[in-house]
Amino acid sequence: MTRRVPRWRELRPLLQPRSPELDPVKRAHTLHDLRAAARKRVPKAVFDYVEGGADDEISLRRNRSAFERIEFSPQVLIGGDADPSTTLLGAPAKLPLILAPTGYTRMMQHVGEPAVASAATEAGIPYTLSTMGTTAPEDLKGDNLWFQLYVWRDRGFTKDLIARAQNAGFKALVLTVDTPVPGNRVRDVRNGLTLPPRLSLKTLVDGATKPRWWWNMLTTEPLRFAAIDGDGSMAPAEVGAKMFDRDVTWADLAWLREIWSGPLVIKGIQSVKDARTAAESGADALVLSNHGGRQLDRGPAPLELVPAVADAVGDRTEVYVDGGIRSGADIAAAVGLGARAVLIGRPYLYGLMAGGQAGVTKVISILHEELVRTLRLVGANTIRDLDRAIVRLR
Repeated sequence: MTRRVPRWRELRPLLQPRSPELDPVKRAHTLHDLRAAARKRVPKAVFDYVEGGADDEISLRRNRSAFERIEFSPQVLIGGDADPSTTLLGAPAKLPLILAPTGYTRMMQHVGEPAVASAATEAGIPYTLSTMGTTAPEDLKGDNLWFQLYVWRDRGFTKDLIARAQNAGFKALVLTVDTPVPGNRVRDVRNGLTLPPRLSLKTLVDGATKPRWWWNMLTTEPLRFAAIDGDGSMAPAEVGAKMFDRDVTWADLAWLREIWSGPLVIKGIQSVKDARTAAESGADALVLSNHGGRQLDRGPAPLELVPAVADAVGDRTEVYVDGGIRSGADIAAAVGLGARAVLIGRPYLYGLMAGGQAGVTKVISILHEELVRTLRLVGANTIRDLDRAIVRLR
């Protein structure tokens, strides 16, 4: 082979280094990238609140490991495009994706729920405001907002809270049923987490490395449970112990139906038996969920329940699943097994902590791109083409 000296015009295109991207949101390619960025932006107690589970965090790990058992059997030479859109409770959604309710959201980033709701509206998917949110129902704006409800011991307060959500234009009521008492979230106990965060010596030392987070918290409206009277200052476990009604039964669904006129979603189903009861009780949708592994440890991984529950009640009620979703391929897996859609909590909080509304938007964008790519690779032109001929649990 004859060697030669390269010409300048041949070298010049190779000698154009790009400036490094400093924005962690723009730099992120996966949700794992945003998680790493989030960890650097907030105090340890805040990140641990998002990241942690109950007791030994066995359920937390099982939620994720279930998705690692998924196997795709692709169909080839299908042709056509990939459309991930669907309908949820009769309304169009650009993705089979719902942003789940999360408490203390302004603790992760000072804008909080309004940033998440705006990102969801732009993406054409629902966002669910938590009863334990840091923005009041009346103050949240969005196109398809759902409201998550804990039934309180004071049923008058519960009724008033539902009326506030209805008057504010929320489209669906999501009743959480897996929290008769708070789970034992050991990380929060060890970190001494409260809302608002207390300035102990430990938090001051940690905060010295997160000055932007502390500055935003101290120079904006104080953190509080915005749907609750008073300043809402208490430890997370204290809220549930003092206020949630542990005596709620299936009979209470009839009472909720009397005071809520829209779709009713039951969140926290962990068995086929309870799924059947939810459907028989008139639930428009149910969420297979173990609260992200934050309540009962050693509970079933929700993904593993999807096929049996979809077969039992899927013709009567929409079946959703949450816990462990970290990619668009995970969404495809859940839908292929029989779920109508998935809910995510931690993933969008990673984006929120990393970069506010832009971070949440990036999370949704990554999931959209990954889902569309997965549809094309497995040979599904629409989200409805995913089934158990394509997706199975090994």
